[in-house]
Amino acid sequence: MSIEVLLVDEDVDVLEIVGTFLGQEDGFEITTEADPEAALDLATDGGFDAVVSDYKMPRLDGIELCAALRENGVDIPFLLFTAREHDDVADAATENGVTAVVQKGTGTEQYGVLADRIRNTI
Repeated sequence: MSIEVLLVDEDVDVLEIVGTFLGQEDGFEITTEADPEAALDLATDGGFDAVVSDYKMPRLDGIELCAALRENGVDIPFLLFTAREHDDVADAATENGVTAVVQKGTGTEQYGVLADRIRNTI
């Protein structure tokens, strides 16, 4: 059984790197989207087991994207993958239905941590 993940980040380079590393994890199928508004439509249409989103994006940030999904009745795990300090976003994330906040870092171990968090929330 594969885990269908929608990965959202306005930075196409970040999408490619994170998508590549997550795609190497056992059982993960990754769909990437650079436009958060298009991601909202994709996730609302269904077919995904989880959404992983950057926080800081133009027009619609990660927390707003999660809130919009929840308003549309989409109740799949939503993980915020951000360089922001956890304490800076934790309260707003929780209030808007974010399942988990995962810290972006340097090195490749962050992708294993992200994959584990996705598995644990599904």
